[in-house]
Formats: sequence, C-alpha cells, structure tokens
Amino acid sequence: MTPKILSIDDSKTIRLLLARLFRPFACEWQEAANGEEGLAAATREKPDLIILDHNMPVMDGVTMLRKLRDDPALKRTPVLMLTAEAGPENLALVARLGVRDYVTKPFREEELLAKVGRIIPLIPRANPHP
Repeated sequence: MTPKILSIDDSKTIRLLLARLFRPFACEWQEAANGEEGLAAATREKPDLIILDHNMPVMDGVTMLRKLRDDPALKRTPVLMLTAEAGPENLALVARLGVRDYVTKPFREEELLAKVGRIIPLIPRANPHP
C-alpha cells in the first residue's frame, strides 16, 4: 500500500519544496494551504502522515491538531510538526497534543526525511520522475 502524505503549510514555497523532496519516493502527495483546508483533506483522504505547519492563517497548526485529536477517525494519524516556534513551551504543548515528532524551520532535508522515514516507509520509486 502506497502511503499518503498530507502537507499543510501556508507557504507555497515550502509545499513545493516538500513535494520535490518526496517525489523520489513511492507515496501519494497531497497539500493544503491552511488548517481548515487541511482538516477537510485529512477527513477526505485519511493520510498516513500529516506534515503540519505551526503558524498559518485561517486555522493554525495547534488548532488543527486539537481538532484532529478530537475526531475518532483521525485521532491516531501521525503528525510531524514543521515549526519556527522551537521554544520549550511550544514543543511541550504540541507533544501533549500528540505530535509524533517535529522539525524546526529552516529545516535540513536529511533530518526531515529521516524523521518521516521513522513514521512511514520511504521506498524509492522505480521511476523517480513520474
């Protein structure tokens, strides 16, 4: 089964960068520009992993995370938080809300891939440029 990854970030640049980073791997890639769109996509698509930005307009990452955890169908979905907010209070908050891991921005691609690879299998595509 091909894992589904949902990237939720208000920065189109970050979404494009992440899509390029995961293109060589056999996974289904989906995107949303804020927590509200992300919650709708997660409900519809049931991703195997959500890469969630912390600071976004409309609905921020923490609010979305709370809504995910309140939804019986989505509460076990692994979430990797992508954040510039690396203070201990913030990290403690998202940990209490059940994020699987976090990566601080600006991030190193190798670190992000390693953390994602501990959550879902990252198997190289036979043809990395579909």
